[in-house]
Amino acid sequence: MSVTTRPRASLGRVIEDLGTTLLEVVGGAVDDDVVIETVVIHDVLDDAMPLRGALVLGVGLSEPEEVTTLLGTLGQQGAAALVLRAPVRTEPVLREAATATGVPVLALTRGASWAQLAAMLRSLIAEGDVGDQAATTLGGMPSGDLFALANAIATLLNAPVTIEDRSSRVVAFSGRQDEADPARIETVLGRQVPERFARQLEERGVFQALYRSEDPIHVGPVHNTEGLPSYPRVALAVRAGDEILGSIWAAAQEPLAPDRVRALKDSAGLVALHMLRLRAGADVERRLRADLLATILEGGPGAADAVSRLRLDDHRCVVLALSAVEQPDDDPSAGARRIAERHRVADAFAVHLGAVYLRSAVALIGDVVYAVVALRPETGTAEGAGDADARAARVATDFLGRLGAAEDIRIGVGTVAPDASGIPASRANADRALRVGRHASSAEPVALFTAVQMEALLVELGDLVRARGDQPTGPVAKLLAQDRERGTHLVETLRAWLDAFGDVAVASARVYTHPNTFRYRLRRLAEIGGIDLSDPDARFSAMVQLRLLAPES
Repeated sequence: MSVTTRPRASLGRVIEDLGTTLLEVVGGAVDDDVVIETVVIHDVLDDAMPLRGALVLGVGLSEPEEVTTLLGTLGQQGAAALVLRAPVRTEPVLREAATATGVPVLALTRGASWAQLAAMLRSLIAEGDVGDQAATTLGGMPSGDLFALANAIATLLNAPVTIEDRSSRVVAFSGRQDEADPARIETVLGRQVPERFARQLEERGVFQALYRSEDPIHVGPVHNTEGLPSYPRVALAVRAGDEILGSIWAAAQEPLAPDRVRALKDSAGLVALHMLRLRAGADVERRLRADLLATILEGGPGAADAVSRLRLDDHRCVVLALSAVEQPDDDPSAGARRIAERHRVADAFAVHLGAVYLRSAVALIGDVVYAVVALRPETGTAEGAGDADARAARVATDFLGRLGAAEDIRIGVGTVAPDASGIPASRANADRALRVGRHASSAEPVALFTAVQMEALLVELGDLVRARGDQPTGPVAKLLAQDRERGTHLVETLRAWLDAFGDVAVASARVYTHPNTFRYRLRRLAEIGGIDLSDPDARFSAMVQLRLLAPES
């Protein structure tokens, strides 16, 4: 049994882990040692994205001429490989271009989504992004490398293997998945056991038996309505003491021989060690990333080093602040669930941003998920700077659409920081924009600071008013007193008139009053309040007081 020692972020390693199941080489020669630095989605309208060391996802590309032209560009910039949706038209001109440019062409299998591929690739190449990590081994394999371990177990059992967590999510899988049944292929592509199959297993008591047994259990085929073949499985729980960490599933059509049962049980202990290492490593990395990002957002002496470690130096940046709209919950466990949900959203946000921006960093700090995205150095013009924060807002809006949580999450987008020293100011403005989204239930889920600056100022003025306990004065105070004492509607009339820019027809319709009656009330409120409605300063003063000191009930 051989174990690869190639770096986790090498092209050869990615093809080894995802090949036959997701990716297939269809053109050019693969240099196994080429290091992948990032994953980039090709955009025909954005030809300035740096592509050195990038694995480029050619979404929507199919014509050989288009692909050939793109390969020339990728070769000049030193891209690692190009991925196209299968089936790929491997005409001679395409194969020749892949060979000449040194950029191999890979095919993404049918049924797999680009989002799935981007998430898997990011998980494979993310190790080592933050700081330096010692290269340790467990059982002779790189620590936490469950893909290599799944391949080793598959070799021992002579059957394709998946390693799953307690929620039946696939955390790693071996090669040779094409030898299994369609249910296994669907599970691997979706990184999750399909609900209809999980429900069958639950009803048959499979999970209960699995977690009670110290030995592998035999699981009969699942039933499907498509008439597709289904094979039995051998499953074994992965434990750390009394804690169930997950399970190993082998698509073995025949019962395992005793020596292979022993090999599977021995492997489960090693899988447990690797899963614990991954969990601990993820916690440590999450805390480290949060500390580095907090240092950058606050500025100060350590910011330059933190910027370098997160690979954000020499870039203009924009800060995004994301927060969930909290719902009241008396359940004692609600707090823990909210924290777990915030981490889940932060991880999803990191994957989404990583597929768009060459450099980005995301971390949960307090109850806010902060993201710093690095912009292309090539767009250093004033026009480019003006578009950069708007583009970040569009990316954030797209994220909420994919997440299906536009009503529950608010995102504030800060201003463009020309360099790392401007990141704290961008963060402050992102926070201010986020407050606007939180303050008004009718606000857009993504607030661009440059678009809501006045609203942000009003929110901050409201804080000052509440802190001082200020009350209305002058004409507004007199009108409020008149309404309380006489049951009139003078404040309502003034508010409607100001909101309608003095248009009596519109204002009277808003408060369901006849225009003549409305005009009479205007004259009365001008007399009682002593306000000159033709004076712009008097109108502005009344508008601010009505907004901050006498808000609409």
